[in-house]
This record gives sequence, C-alpha cells and structure tokens, in this order.
Amino acid sequence: MNQALKPRPHAVVVGGGIGGLAAAIGLHASGWRVTVLERAASLEPVGSGIGLAPNAQRALDVLGLGDRVRALAAWEGDGGMRAQNGRWLVRTSAAAAEGTYGGSLVMLHRATLVDLLVSELPEKSLRTGAHACLKDPGTADRRAVVTTDDGDIEADLVVGADGINSAVRAALFPAHPGPVYAGFTAWRFVIPAPDQPFEPHETWGRGGVWGTHPLKDGRVYAYATARLPEGGRAPDSEKAELRRRFADWHDPIPGLIDAVRAEDILRNDVRHLTTPLPAYHRGRVALLGDAAHAMAPSLGQGGNQAIEDAVVLAHHVAPVADPMTSAADLAAGLAAYSAVRVPRTTGIVRRAARAARLTHLTSGPLIGVRDALVATATRLGPDFVMRSFSSIADWRPPQPPYAAGTTTGAAERQQAGDRRR
Repeated sequence: MNQALKPRPHAVVVGGGIGGLAAAIGLHASGWRVTVLERAASLEPVGSGIGLAPNAQRALDVLGLGDRVRALAAWEGDGGMRAQNGRWLVRTSAAAAEGTYGGSLVMLHRATLVDLLVSELPEKSLRTGAHACLKDPGTADRRAVVTTDDGDIEADLVVGADGINSAVRAALFPAHPGPVYAGFTAWRFVIPAPDQPFEPHETWGRGGVWGTHPLKDGRVYAYATARLPEGGRAPDSEKAELRRRFADWHDPIPGLIDAVRAEDILRNDVRHLTTPLPAYHRGRVALLGDAAHAMAPSLGQGGNQAIEDAVVLAHHVAPVADPMTSAADLAAGLAAYSAVRVPRTTGIVRRAARAARLTHLTSGPLIGVRDALVATATRLGPDFVMRSFSSIADWRPPQPPYAAGTTTGAAERQQAGDRRR
C-alpha cells in the first residue's frame, strides 16, 4: 500500500483549554489526525488575563503563532515590583527583560489566546459539548478507548488536558492524592484602562498580592490574592471584599476597584499539585498542563508550562511510517516526554509554592525583612532579581524552534546558516 495513502494515526485530546488546543496543533503538524473533546458547549475561556513569558513565546513559534502573540505586547516602558505603600522594590523595563531573557512578557486576554489557537486547528477537529472519560489507557498492542455520549472512540494516543480536577489523571494514577489548597484565594478582572497612565506592577503587601498590567486593546488586567480559609466567599460581594482588603493600597488600585462591576470579578481558591506524579504518561495516554502539574500562579507559569508540554509532546511522539515499529516508538516517545517534563515542571511547581509563601507573609517584621532583601538585591545590579527567573524564561523547544515564515524564525535560520558556513 502506498505510504502516502495510509491514514494518519488518531490522537484524541480531552480538554479544549490552552494546553489541549496547543497539543492538537502540534500533534497535527507532527502527522497525527486529531480530535479535541471539550465538555463546555462553547469555547468561552474561564478567566481573564494571561502573561506569556519568552519560554512560552518560543513554544508558540513552533506552532506558528509566536510573532502574532508578540504583536500583542503592550509593555514597552518601565515597571516592576512595589510595596503596599507604593514604594518601588524593583524597577525594570521591557528592554531589560529583552536583554535578560531574549524577550519580554506579553500580557493578553485568555480569550484572545484561545482564538489564536483555534485559528490553527485543523478543520472539524474540535467537538464542543463532548463529555469524555478514559475507558482504557491502552497498551503497546491495544489502542486506548475514550467514552463519549456519542459512543466510544478508539485512539492511538490520548492526551489528558482536562485541568486541575483531571479525570484522566485520576484514571491513570488513582492512588495520587490530587490537588491541595495553596492557602490563598485569587480575584481577577479586566476593565477599560483608567485615564491616568500607570506603570505595570505587582505589589506585595500584608498577606496578599496585587497586580495591574495593560493590555494591547486598551484594557487593564488586574489580579489580587489573599490568605483566606478555603471555600470562603464574601458575605456581600467580591467587589466589597476587594475594597476591604486593598482600598488603602497605592494608586491605581483603589480606582480600579471602584471602576469594576461586582459581577465582572472572578474569584477562585488556588490549588496545586504539591505531590508530583511519577510520570506524565501511562499506556497510550499523556497528561499535560494543570492535569499533570497544577501550580500556584506566583511565577505566572501555569499556562506557559502547558504550552511547553504541548510542543515537547508533539516532538517526541511524531508518528513513523512503519506500523511494525510505531507502537514501540510511541512508547519510547511518551517515556521521553515524561523524562523531560517531570523534572522541569516539578521544580517550577516547588518554586511557585515557595514564592507564594514569600508573597503572603502576614508578620509586619517579616514583611519588612522581605522587602529590604528584595530592594538590596536590586541594588546589586539592575537585572539581579530578573536573573533568578532566567532558568525558566530561557527555555527553548527540543526541535527547530521557530515556525517557517515568522520574522523571528527567519533571523534564527539565518544565524544557523552562518554557523554552518
């Protein structure tokens, strides 16, 4: 039989979030036929803003979306970290980030990112309103099976991208304790930018954090966290709760709280996977994103790591033409995926948990010591604090990192050609 006429192996992605969509794009480009099963009736992202660091931007280059994301960057000047009274602890800039990491942070609405990802999906690959569960993870000589309301689907590969409460993870690792409460809750909202300009900042106060960042479309993304018992809700409204906790913090925070409608504020308890999984695969199933390594938002890496997962997985499980060796190659590829991703993401989960403890101190003396240490570290050099993030932000994909046709990719290919000569 002509190899070109052979059907592509079938990958089923359970979950249509950022990681699942990225995985579907990467797998399709690697040679898979993909089906994305999303239980929601439509792709209306739950959330507000997301920051994409240079590591995620490089992963998006592999998917052909890196330059389109970079074009949405709104941060061009100064910014940094502040104390509750407004004093700057760390001053930095987009140019400094570019010099340290090879790129700066791009803040955008999650809906914008989802729309970009959907635009790259193969036609008719996305099925919304599709409730799916893993029936059989499969083996080297048996395909995996996913059950849906419309019947069972056999798959050569299943990707569990179904979030922090992943049913796929529970089916693969039933003895794993799952996510635990990180000790704080989070609020998020997006509103039109205030008339008075401000510099992007994250503020560390007593028992909580506030962040304010501009978006390219003229809006502002704001988030806040605070140490609170799990499962709580404001007795009146979340807007009133934000006022109680943050109204005496520096500008523009009080004005932003005044400007947002109560119904536009999202509140979620933060949970993370502090007990790492032994692997991110079993049988013919791979886990990625929050399903594999849910982390506190303290480093802003949750969605970034999901996108990394997607391109690394697609790289390692690219199908081969010979059916006699394809099963063994898939098993080896999934093992390689776990071997690469478990150590990196486990380390970032732990770093995010440590950062969360540091930013949610409630003791006045300890807060004073923390702020003094951060300010002192900054005086050691303008990028001293930033360099501590470099081991995360300087990540590069395990394959030619830039998609054909992108401006960044053209420069990278020219450099590669120069080196060969």
